[in-house]
Amino acid sequence: MIYRIEKGQVSMGEPVGILLLDTSVPFVPGDVANATTWNFPVRFKKLRGFSVERALKRDPSNYEQVLKAARELKEEAGVRGITSDCGFLGLFQKPLAQDLEMPVFLSSLMQADLLLNMLGEDQKIGVITVDSSSLDDGLLKAVGVRQIDRLFIAGLQQKKNFHAFALAEIGELDFKAVSQEVVEVALEMLRQDRSIGAFLLECSLLPPYAASVQQAVGKPVFDFTTLVNFAFSGIQRREFTGFV
Repeated sequence: MIYRIEKGQVSMGEPVGILLLDTSVPFVPGDVANATTWNFPVRFKKLRGFSVERALKRDPSNYEQVLKAARELKEEAGVRGITSDCGFLGLFQKPLAQDLEMPVFLSSLMQADLLLNMLGEDQKIGVITVDSSSLDDGLLKAVGVRQIDRLFIAGLQQKKNFHAFALAEIGELDFKAVSQEVVEVALEMLRQDRSIGAFLLECSLLPPYAASVQQAVGKPVFDFTTLVNFAFSGIQRREFTGFV
């Protein structure tokens, strides 16, 4: 067996690099930014000064900071794939994949067309996002969504407990209260449109509530963790074991 190292690499064994916004919120298990969420090692990299507010504004000039951090993950930690803890960084999906020449999967929304192809043509996906007023067609197109008219999008920006911990960043999370708010949004979406066949949680803070949403709506629920686990399964293949 011959092992090789990239020039400048200082550590190994962390196949997925995760770009983090500069936030102050509790990252509970299931959150992209909690290492225990993953069944494989990950390497985190904070984007200093890159706040949620900056991400929601979708300013293209932020790209150089994102590229620099991603290159450091590639060169120093030897990661083989790059994701993020904010789907709004999906604005940079195509240029970052081009410049890094490695798998990049910045937004859970990248799963949208795949999920729609799993459903009947008369069905939609219910997308729950941190802020529906900021999730526009430009961002959807940036991450490769083509069937935009088959998305039913709802935001959590008006929900008191979610707003307090995720947007106001009070440093405290009432897990039960936020879970109830996310479920309420999902149920209201179904009441408004019975053609929703699956849900996609856009925000990286939402996977901890995916099971509760599924229990309430009785539909498949996808999120950042389903995206990253899918990407990892191809980035780092493992031999099958078993018997015949």
